Amino acid sequence: MDDKIPARLRASDGDRERVAETIQAAGSEGRLTLEEVEERLRAVYAVRFTDELGELTSDLPRPEPVRPRGGGWPLTRAALREHPALRVHLGIVAVLATLLIVRWAVGGALFFWPAMPLFWLFISLVLHARVRAFRRRPGAPVPY
Repeated sequence: MDDKIPARLRASDGDRERVAETIQAAGSEGRLTLEEVEERLRAVYAVRFTDELGELTSDLPRPEPVRPRGGGWPLTRAALREHPALRVHLGIVAVLATLLIVRWAVGGALFFWPAMPLFWLFISLVLHARVRAFRRRPGAPVPY
């Protein structure tokens, strides 16, 4: 069996759909006429290789990458699955929190002094997750 990577990759349905969306958006912005949109869409669905898809959108501006909005919670299970560094950070925060709470319980202090260190540990974890969320790469494996 030949382990060489082919020079030309076959286009998937997802690849074609992304290019079709780009062409439709260009048509709705007035960059392409209705005839040009129809012609290019016909060509998109007839294409076999990804390099041919790039030719259909080479004269169009690239779409802006979608950024997560500011209101979302960055620390999710999906984020922990994607970024091993976040899992390590979460583990360190959990160990330190346990040690601080045990130290407080054994020490017999009248007030809960670990509150401030725990607060800053939690803030560091959330900020780390937020930075990781902004560094996500686009989902398309083939740039168009």
